Amino acid sequence: MTNNDILRRIRYTFDFNDAKMIAIFGLADHKVTREQISSWLKKEDDVAFHECSDTQLAIFLNGLINDRRGKKEGPQPNPEQNLTNNIILRKIKIALDLQADDILEILNLTNVNISKHELSAFFRKPGHKHYRDCLDQILRNFMNGVQLKYRDNIQQ
Repeated sequence: MTNNDILRRIRYTFDFNDAKMIAIFGLADHKVTREQISSWLKKEDDVAFHECSDTQLAIFLNGLINDRRGKKEGPQPNPEQNLTNNIILRKIKIALDLQADDILEILNLTNVNISKHELSAFFRKPGHKHYRDCLDQILRNFMNGVQLKYRDNIQQ
């Protein structure tokens, strides 16, 4: 999955407008313009499309955590320079205050069944003997499940 695709899916799932997207970046102490947001949300074949970097997506996800969970006192965490699917999954888990059972339930909405042990491997540190890379397919299904769970609740 591309960073732009993740940004688009989160925006759609929670029905964020441009002002809300700008505010979320602001919660991570980063300023963006409406034009930047617009260019990141465009499709890849649009001439105005710009790629959202790992750092920019990390800033957005940090802002989403601050928006959903409240901003911690003190300096904000430095955004990651290189994002992996594991880091993205962890940040969304934190932002939505999800436990392992919640994530398994969300994955189950898209007919993906993994064990708690498989899931916990995604949250281990790289280099740990039980660490496992979160593949695009798992992250894509998780994002689809988040959309099914949270988008339906917004429209009611």
